Amino acid sequence: MRYEKEQATKLRLQGKSYSQITDLLKVPKSTLSGWLQNIVLSESSQEKISLRAKKKSTEALIKKNKQQTHLAQQRAQSTRLQAAIEVGKLSKRELFLIGTALYWAEGYKRPIVHNGKKRTYHPIKLSNSDPQLIVVFMEFLKQVCQVPESKISAGIRIYQHHNAQQLLQFWHKTTKIPLNKFHKFYYGVSKSSLGKRPFNILPYGTIQIVVNDTKLFHTIMGWIEGLSKNYI
Repeated sequence: MRYEKEQATKLRLQGKSYSQITDLLKVPKSTLSGWLQNIVLSESSQEKISLRAKKKSTEALIKKNKQQTHLAQQRAQSTRLQAAIEVGKLSKRELFLIGTALYWAEGYKRPIVHNGKKRTYHPIKLSNSDPQLIVVFMEFLKQVCQVPESKISAGIRIYQHHNAQQLLQFWHKTTKIPLNKFHKFYYGVSKSSLGKRPFNILPYGTIQIVVNDTKLFHTIMGWIEGLSKNYI
């Protein structure tokens, strides 16, 4: 035991921690505490032990944060999966309400004015950058509004970092709208961003779905009024 005590003393004076000495000599920490409690360490040895303790503490904190992040991600994913299951298959009535709410939020609703006069015609126009939202609105037009696919057209707003042909193919594939029904590309920076948005904030640009049907426009506006009256 005397040999181990001498070795433990040397190692401690070199700045080794109790854990390191235990690993090297296989001596319990409780024994080391009795042997080494009166040793006065040099400043350099104290600094070594302090830095090592801080490093271990930081590593433990990083590991804990990573574990917590991983668990949080797992909980979020589980919550989303469960929530998606709760929605289930939409009825036509539910699609009617969702589509109406989408147009209420994202559709073009202001009267068309030329030379100071309101025009009697009004197309249906909805613009958005979210492909899934657009797919839902397309189903609303086709299933609820009974709009023939031949009456649906589109325009795409693109920005400096976009490839026009790639976006055209993307939205054609997403919406199933024929290529010859994409009638416009809008170029430039949106007024709201003034060029300050990150280049990848709108990876698909913005698509505008258009249906030239004034009667349907007023029908949808009536549906919106009906929704709003439920809470007035």
